Amino acid sequence: MKENIVKLKSFDFALRIVKIYQYMTEKKEFILNKQLLRSGTSIGALIRESEHAESKVDFVHKLSIALKEANESQYWIELLYKSNYLAHIAAIRTKVGVVVEFQFFLVPVCVLRIFVL
Repeated sequence: MKENIVKLKSFDFALRIVKIYQYMTEKKEFILNKQLLRSGTSIGALIRESEHAESKVDFVHKLSIALKEANESQYWIELLYKSNYLAHIAAIRTKVGVVVEFQFFLVPVCVLRIFVL
């Protein structure tokens, strides 16, 4: 069976978010940190949920929510970066950008394959 690249990348991203959460907790930043933890880890959870969707519509819906969570994560990372909390972790900005771009590509392709082809 082929490995699911979306599943792997979203899990890897969630691990990075957890590490950032641990780092930010040490710096005594809790509010923004929890927002990032929630949105950043829910992407992978929603992708996992989509594997057992009840219908094609449910599948697309779960991936669409994952896209929204990726976009929200991008916002929190950008805010933390610009406020100098994450100034030294520039690589995570690139990583979240890749996740969001991948999701923007993935959702429309899934919709086309399920409902048009």
